[in-house]
Amino acid sequence: MITGSIVALATPMHDNGDIDWENLDRLVEFHIKEGTDAIVAVGTSGESATLNTKEHCAVMERVIKTVAGRIPVIAGTGANSTSEAIELTQEAKRLGADACLLVTPYYNKPTQEGLFLHHQAIAKAVDLGQILYNVPGRTAVDMLPETVARIAEIDQVIGIKEATGDLVRAKQVIDLVGNKIAVYSGDDETAYKLILLGGHGNISVTANVLPKKMAELCRLSLAGKVEEADALNAELMAMHHVMFLESNPIPVKWALHQMGRMTAGIRLPLTPLAEQYRKTMQDALSSFGLVK
Repeated sequence: MITGSIVALATPMHDNGDIDWENLDRLVEFHIKEGTDAIVAVGTSGESATLNTKEHCAVMERVIKTVAGRIPVIAGTGANSTSEAIELTQEAKRLGADACLLVTPYYNKPTQEGLFLHHQAIAKAVDLGQILYNVPGRTAVDMLPETVARIAEIDQVIGIKEATGDLVRAKQVIDLVGNKIAVYSGDDETAYKLILLGGHGNISVTANVLPKKMAELCRLSLAGKVEEADALNAELMAMHHVMFLESNPIPVKWALHQMGRMTAGIRLPLTPLAEQYRKTMQDALSSFGLVK
């Protein structure tokens, strides 16, 4: 079981939008050095929506090769087409990913039965551990706890990223499936509380910029050290907040650019962080000693 701090890795790009492979390698090494427990390649923070299929697979391959088995790699292979999700998951399996992360099919608003059949079809097609990803604020479909429990009976399903930020919902999911599959937070501000409720880790945006502190937060929470985890999360709240000044991954990519870990490259329709938010971001980064 994959546990702890799992970074939703940003994909570095040059100013012209081409993938910056050298800085991608450096980011992977940075996370391994800083104690990140696992990496999600080509999730939302990795600009999965702006990469074509060839690029998507190339980024998965590069991350897997650079990690070289030192920590688990979870490949983002979700799509709003079941056949496309199967193709990406097959490629992730071929490349050696440890698991895949499958966002609920977006825009076309499938039924709960459609969600079940989607994951069942992927499981039948590919023998690779699936982590479900429920983020209704981005997908316009909510995978209900009862549906999660049903899908959790599928052998290849090993976890769920519950990104609603609703701790009542998280507790429902943990009570239903926590002894069968891992439950991960997808909301940095409430992640430690979800872990204290019985969750297994956090798939994090904040970990892109503060990997060591996010790994420590997860360790404290998994150990049940409530007061220490609460104090550390209170310290981190300013960073959690600025990571969502605009749509993810706009703020995190700008933060990493300011830190010198990538250029400002980002692809339309995403844009660099708006001018009115830059001082707020700079102040937050400065408070953690990440920029001068």
